[in-house]
Amino acid sequence: MSFSVNTNNGAAVALQYLTATQGQLNKTQSAINSGMRVANARDNGAIYAIAQNQRGAVAGYESVINSINNGTSAIDVALSAGQSISDLLIQMKQKALQAADASLDSSSRNAINADFTALRDQITTIVKNAVFNGFNLVDGSTTQITALASSDGERRITTAAQDLSLSGSIVTLKSTSSVSTQAKASTLISTIQASLVNVNSALAKLSAGAAKFSIQANFAQKLSDVLTAGIGNLVDANMAQESAKLQSLQVTQQLGVQALSIANQAPQTVLALFR
Repeated sequence: MSFSVNTNNGAAVALQYLTATQGQLNKTQSAINSGMRVANARDNGAIYAIAQNQRGAVAGYESVINSINNGTSAIDVALSAGQSISDLLIQMKQKALQAADASLDSSSRNAINADFTALRDQITTIVKNAVFNGFNLVDGSTTQITALASSDGERRITTAAQDLSLSGSIVTLKSTSSVSTQAKASTLISTIQASLVNVNSALAKLSAGAAKFSIQANFAQKLSDVLTAGIGNLVDANMAQESAKLQSLQVTQQLGVQALSIANQAPQTVLALFR
Protein backbone atom coordinates (compact mmCIF):
# COMPACT_ATOMS: atom_id res chain seq x y z
CA MET A 1 0.00 0.00 0.00
CA SER A 2 1.30 3.46 -0.89
CA PHE A 3 0.52 6.58 1.05
CA SER A 4 0.25 10.02 -0.55
CA VAL A 5 -1.09 13.39 0.52
CA ASN A 6 -1.41 14.49 -3.15
CA THR A 7 -3.49 11.64 -4.51
CA ASN A 8 -6.43 10.03 -2.73
CA ASN A 9 -7.84 7.30 -4.98
CA GLY A 10 -10.40 6.24 -2.41
CA ALA A 11 -11.81 9.75 -2.16
CA ALA A 12 -11.90 10.04 -5.97
CA VAL A 13 -13.89 6.81 -6.30
CA ALA A 14 -16.24 7.81 -3.48
CA LEU A 15 -16.78 11.20 -5.14
CA GLN A 16 -17.61 9.55 -8.48
CA TYR A 17 -20.27 7.39 -6.88
CA LEU A 18 -21.63 10.31 -4.89
CA THR A 19 -21.83 12.47 -8.03
CA ALA A 20 -23.66 9.69 -9.91
CA THR A 21 -26.07 9.28 -7.01
CA GLN A 22 -26.68 13.03 -6.93
CA GLY A 23 -27.44 13.01 -10.66
CA GLN A 24 -30.00 10.22 -10.23
CA LEU A 25 -31.44 12.00 -7.23
CA ASN A 26 -31.87 15.22 -9.23
CA LYS A 27 -33.60 13.30 -12.03
CA THR A 28 -35.94 11.57 -9.59
CA GLN A 29 -36.70 14.84 -7.82
CA SER A 30 -37.49 16.45 -11.18
CA ALA A 31 -39.85 13.59 -12.04
CA ILE A 32 -41.63 14.03 -8.72
CA ASN A 33 -41.86 17.81 -9.10
CA SER A 34 -43.18 17.71 -12.69
CA GLY A 35 -44.98 14.37 -12.57
CA MET A 36 -43.12 13.42 -15.76
CA ARG A 37 -40.18 11.10 -16.25
CA VAL A 38 -39.54 12.69 -19.66
CA ALA A 39 -40.10 16.40 -19.19
CA ASN A 40 -37.71 17.62 -21.88
CA ALA A 41 -35.47 16.39 -24.68
CA ARG A 42 -32.51 16.01 -22.32
CA ASP A 43 -34.35 13.31 -20.34
CA ASN A 44 -34.92 11.09 -23.40
CA GLY A 45 -34.70 12.63 -26.85
CA ALA A 46 -36.45 9.84 -28.74
CA ILE A 47 -39.40 9.55 -26.35
CA TYR A 48 -39.71 13.32 -26.16
CA ALA A 49 -39.88 13.58 -29.96
CA ILE A 50 -42.62 10.95 -30.15
CA ALA A 51 -44.58 12.64 -27.38
CA GLN A 52 -44.29 16.04 -29.05
CA ASN A 53 -45.61 14.63 -32.33
CA GLN A 54 -48.58 13.18 -30.50
CA ARG A 55 -49.16 16.45 -28.68
CA GLY A 56 -49.34 18.11 -32.08
CA ALA A 57 -52.01 15.63 -33.13
CA VAL A 58 -53.98 16.27 -29.93
CA ALA A 59 -53.83 20.02 -30.55
CA GLY A 60 -55.03 19.36 -34.10
CA TYR A 61 -58.02 17.38 -32.85
CA GLU A 62 -58.93 20.23 -30.52
CA SER A 63 -59.20 22.44 -33.60
CA VAL A 64 -61.22 19.72 -35.35
CA ILE A 65 -63.67 19.53 -32.46
CA ASN A 66 -64.03 23.33 -32.38
CA SER A 67 -64.65 23.40 -36.12
CA ILE A 68 -67.29 20.66 -35.89
CA ASN A 69 -68.97 22.39 -32.94
CA ASN A 70 -69.22 25.61 -34.93
CA GLY A 71 -70.74 23.71 -37.84
CA THR A 72 -73.14 21.91 -35.53
CA SER A 73 -74.30 25.21 -34.05
CA ALA A 74 -74.96 26.62 -37.52
CA ILE A 75 -76.99 23.52 -38.39
CA ASP A 76 -78.91 23.76 -35.11
CA VAL A 77 -79.86 27.35 -35.93
CA ALA A 78 -81.01 26.23 -39.38
CA LEU A 79 -83.05 23.42 -37.83
CA SER A 80 -84.68 25.83 -35.43
CA ALA A 81 -85.56 28.14 -38.32
CA GLY A 82 -86.92 25.25 -40.37
CA GLN A 83 -89.10 24.03 -37.53
CA SER A 84 -90.53 27.51 -37.07
CA ILE A 85 -91.23 27.80 -40.80
CA SER A 86 -92.92 24.39 -40.76
CA ASP A 87 -95.16 25.57 -37.91
CA LEU A 88 -95.95 28.77 -39.80
CA LEU A 89 -96.92 26.83 -42.93
CA ILE A 90 -99.33 24.72 -40.90
CA GLN A 91 -100.96 27.89 -39.59
CA MET A 92 -101.02 29.38 -43.08
CA LYS A 93 -102.69 26.27 -44.46
CA GLN A 94 -105.34 26.63 -41.79
CA LYS A 95 -105.88 30.27 -42.76
CA ALA A 96 -106.08 29.34 -46.44
CA LEU A 97 -108.69 26.69 -45.71
CA GLN A 98 -110.71 29.21 -43.74
CA ALA A 99 -110.45 31.77 -46.53
CA ALA A 100 -111.52 29.15 -49.09
CA ASP A 101 -114.97 29.16 -47.53
CA ALA A 102 -117.21 30.90 -50.07
CA SER A 103 -119.67 31.95 -47.37
CA LEU A 104 -117.22 34.36 -45.69
CA ASP A 105 -118.09 38.05 -45.68
CA SER A 106 -115.54 40.67 -46.74
CA SER A 107 -114.67 41.73 -43.21
CA SER A 108 -113.87 38.19 -42.08
CA ARG A 109 -111.89 37.45 -45.25
CA ASN A 110 -109.83 40.63 -44.82
CA ALA A 111 -109.04 39.70 -41.22
CA ILE A 112 -107.97 36.21 -42.26
CA ASN A 113 -105.85 37.62 -45.08
CA ALA A 114 -104.15 40.02 -42.67
CA ASP A 115 -103.20 37.09 -40.44
CA PHE A 116 -102.05 35.12 -43.47
CA THR A 117 -99.76 37.84 -44.81
CA ALA A 118 -98.30 38.40 -41.34
CA LEU A 119 -97.44 34.71 -41.13
CA ARG A 120 -96.02 34.82 -44.68
CA ASP A 121 -93.77 37.78 -43.90
CA GLN A 122 -92.60 36.10 -40.69
CA ILE A 123 -91.03 33.36 -42.82
CA THR A 124 -88.78 35.94 -44.46
CA THR A 125 -87.83 37.38 -41.08
CA ILE A 126 -86.90 33.94 -39.74
CA VAL A 127 -84.85 33.10 -42.82
CA LYS A 128 -82.86 36.33 -42.59
CA ASN A 129 -82.14 35.94 -38.88
CA ALA A 130 -81.04 32.28 -38.97
CA VAL A 131 -77.34 33.19 -38.80
CA PHE A 132 -74.57 31.68 -36.69
CA ASN A 133 -70.97 32.83 -36.96
CA GLY A 134 -71.65 34.38 -40.36
CA PHE A 135 -73.32 31.25 -41.79
CA ASN A 136 -76.95 31.15 -42.88
CA LEU A 137 -77.92 27.73 -44.18
CA VAL A 138 -81.52 28.62 -45.07
CA ASP A 139 -81.34 31.85 -47.08
CA GLY A 140 -79.56 30.57 -50.18
CA SER A 141 -76.32 32.46 -49.46
CA THR A 142 -74.30 29.22 -49.28
CA THR A 143 -74.61 25.71 -50.63
CA GLN A 144 -73.06 23.85 -47.71
CA ILE A 145 -71.18 24.13 -44.45
CA THR A 146 -67.81 22.41 -44.05
CA ALA A 147 -65.89 21.39 -40.95
CA LEU A 148 -62.49 19.82 -40.31
CA ALA A 149 -62.49 16.05 -39.88
CA SER A 150 -58.79 15.21 -39.36
CA SER A 151 -55.91 16.69 -37.38
CA ASP A 152 -53.86 17.23 -40.56
CA GLY A 153 -56.63 19.28 -42.17
CA GLU A 154 -56.79 17.04 -45.24
CA ARG A 155 -60.25 15.57 -44.59
CA ARG A 156 -63.51 17.45 -44.08
CA ILE A 157 -67.20 16.75 -43.56
CA THR A 158 -69.99 18.75 -45.15
CA THR A 159 -73.71 19.29 -44.81
CA ALA A 160 -75.80 20.77 -47.58
CA ALA A 161 -77.66 24.01 -46.98
CA GLN A 162 -81.43 24.21 -47.50
CA ASP A 163 -82.85 27.41 -49.00
CA LEU A 164 -86.14 28.02 -47.19
CA SER A 165 -86.78 31.47 -48.66
CA LEU A 166 -90.16 32.30 -50.12
CA SER A 167 -90.54 31.72 -53.86
CA GLY A 168 -87.80 29.12 -53.76
CA SER A 169 -87.60 25.48 -54.75
CA ILE A 170 -88.53 24.31 -51.24
CA VAL A 171 -90.96 26.96 -50.06
CA THR A 172 -92.72 27.56 -53.36
CA LEU A 173 -95.15 29.97 -51.76
CA LYS A 174 -94.67 33.44 -53.31
CA SER A 175 -93.70 36.46 -51.25
CA THR A 176 -96.83 38.17 -52.62
CA SER A 177 -99.26 35.33 -51.99
CA SER A 178 -102.50 36.20 -50.25
CA VAL A 179 -105.92 34.76 -49.49
CA SER A 180 -107.79 37.95 -50.28
CA THR A 181 -110.25 36.02 -52.45
CA GLN A 182 -111.85 32.62 -52.24
CA ALA A 183 -110.18 31.57 -55.51
CA LYS A 184 -106.68 32.56 -54.35
CA ALA A 185 -107.18 30.77 -51.07
CA SER A 186 -108.32 27.57 -52.78
CA THR A 187 -105.29 27.63 -55.09
CA LEU A 188 -102.83 28.23 -52.25
CA ILE A 189 -103.91 25.22 -50.20
CA SER A 190 -102.03 22.73 -52.38
CA THR A 191 -99.04 25.10 -52.72
CA ILE A 192 -98.74 25.44 -48.97
CA GLN A 193 -99.08 21.70 -48.49
CA ALA A 194 -96.32 21.03 -51.02
CA SER A 195 -94.10 23.63 -49.34
CA LEU A 196 -94.77 22.01 -45.97
CA VAL A 197 -93.71 18.60 -47.29
CA ASN A 198 -90.58 20.13 -48.82
CA VAL A 199 -89.63 21.94 -45.61
CA ASN A 200 -90.05 18.79 -43.55
CA SER A 201 -87.86 16.92 -46.03
CA ALA A 202 -85.25 19.69 -45.77
CA LEU A 203 -85.38 19.39 -41.99
CA ALA A 204 -84.68 15.67 -42.27
CA LYS A 205 -81.60 16.40 -44.39
CA LEU A 206 -80.35 19.01 -41.94
CA SER A 207 -80.94 16.61 -39.07
CA ALA A 208 -78.92 13.91 -40.84
CA GLY A 209 -76.12 16.43 -41.31
CA ALA A 210 -76.23 17.35 -37.62
CA ALA A 211 -75.99 13.66 -36.70
CA LYS A 212 -72.99 13.27 -39.01
CA PHE A 213 -71.24 16.21 -37.37
CA SER A 214 -72.04 14.87 -33.90
CA ILE A 215 -70.65 11.41 -34.71
CA GLN A 216 -67.44 12.92 -36.09
CA ALA A 217 -67.06 15.16 -33.03
CA ASN A 218 -67.42 12.17 -30.70
CA PHE A 219 -64.89 10.20 -32.75
CA ALA A 220 -62.40 13.09 -32.73
CA GLN A 221 -62.79 13.44 -28.97
CA LYS A 222 -62.14 9.73 -28.45
CA LEU A 223 -59.03 9.90 -30.64
CA SER A 224 -57.80 12.89 -28.68
CA ASP A 225 -58.39 11.05 -25.39
CA VAL A 226 -56.56 7.94 -26.62
CA LEU A 227 -53.59 10.00 -27.83
CA THR A 228 -53.49 11.89 -24.53
CA ALA A 229 -53.43 8.60 -22.65
CA GLY A 230 -50.65 7.37 -24.95
CA ILE A 231 -48.59 10.47 -24.26
CA GLY A 232 -49.05 9.86 -20.56
CA ASN A 233 -47.81 6.30 -20.93
CA LEU A 234 -44.68 7.63 -22.64
CA VAL A 235 -43.74 10.53 -20.39
CA ASP A 236 -45.63 10.38 -17.11
CA ALA A 237 -43.74 9.31 -14.01
CA ASN A 238 -44.88 6.39 -11.86
CA MET A 239 -45.10 8.28 -8.60
CA ALA A 240 -44.98 5.13 -6.45
CA GLN A 241 -41.77 4.02 -8.13
CA GLU A 242 -40.26 7.48 -8.00
CA SER A 243 -41.09 7.78 -4.30
CA ALA A 244 -39.40 4.47 -3.55
CA LYS A 245 -36.42 5.43 -5.71
CA LEU A 246 -36.13 8.80 -3.96
CA GLN A 247 -35.89 7.20 -0.54
CA SER A 248 -33.34 4.66 -1.81
CA LEU A 249 -31.20 7.35 -3.40
CA GLN A 250 -31.34 9.53 -0.30
CA VAL A 251 -29.95 6.62 1.73
CA THR A 252 -27.32 5.97 -0.95
CA GLN A 253 -26.39 9.66 -0.90
CA GLN A 254 -25.91 9.62 2.87
CA LEU A 255 -23.73 6.52 2.61
CA GLY A 256 -21.74 8.17 -0.17
CA VAL A 257 -21.14 11.23 1.97
CA GLN A 258 -19.92 9.00 4.80
CA ALA A 259 -17.67 7.01 2.42
CA LEU A 260 -16.19 10.23 1.08
CA SER A 261 -15.63 11.47 4.60
CA ILE A 262 -13.80 8.24 5.52
CA ALA A 263 -11.72 8.38 2.33
CA ASN A 264 -10.76 11.98 3.03
CA GLN A 265 -9.35 10.93 6.37
CA ALA A 266 -6.90 8.48 4.74
CA PRO A 267 -4.12 11.06 4.12
CA GLN A 268 -4.06 11.80 7.84
CA THR A 269 -2.55 8.34 8.41
CA VAL A 270 0.60 9.69 6.77
CA LEU A 271 1.16 11.79 9.90
CA ALA A 272 1.61 8.61 11.92
CA LEU A 273 4.75 7.85 9.92
CA PHE A 274 6.44 10.93 11.30
CA ARG A 275 5.73 10.35 14.96
